[in-house]
Amino acid sequence: MPEYFIQEQRLGTNTQTIVRDKDGQALYLLIGHWGTKNDVLSLYCMDGSLAASVKQTSVLVGRRFDLYLDVQKVGTLKKLFNWPGDFYYIRQLHWTVYGNIYHHHYAIRHFHHPIMHLNKETYLKENYYKLTVHDAKDAPLCICIAAIMDYWLYNRKKEPEPYLAQPLFA
Repeated sequence: MPEYFIQEQRLGTNTQTIVRDKDGQALYLLIGHWGTKNDVLSLYCMDGSLAASVKQTSVLVGRRFDLYLDVQKVGTLKKLFNWPGDFYYIRQLHWTVYGNIYHHHYAIRHFHHPIMHLNKETYLKENYYKLTVHDAKDAPLCICIAAIMDYWLYNRKKEPEPYLAQPLFA
């Protein structure tokens, strides 16, 4: 099973991110930015060809992201619920993403078949996300999904509970 390593807290940022193999060889370059509707994050092979991309289609209620393999749309990822764990679904692919994004421990499955597993570990004296992908052809989409999870983790806007926003005594 191929393994991919991405430096911690680099996936969801607006900078260039290099995806490496276990030997430190650069395999992919992830570039783009997030934040507003229609923002795009693109994953390029090191030869310059487009492997996959993610387009943010909704910003306010129920953030959604369209996934593209090369230039063809293959699905839309959206969050379904987060109790007792985070749970996301890509209807067109029948992929579920579930686990604990706060602790960087989650998996992608197609029904009962594993697609990817992500954990955080130390590699080359730094913290990295380790993506274990069961089939190399799924790696570009898995890397894009990991970028979405990282974005959701580090860019959450906490809104006060409605009962806390109102003064108790007016």
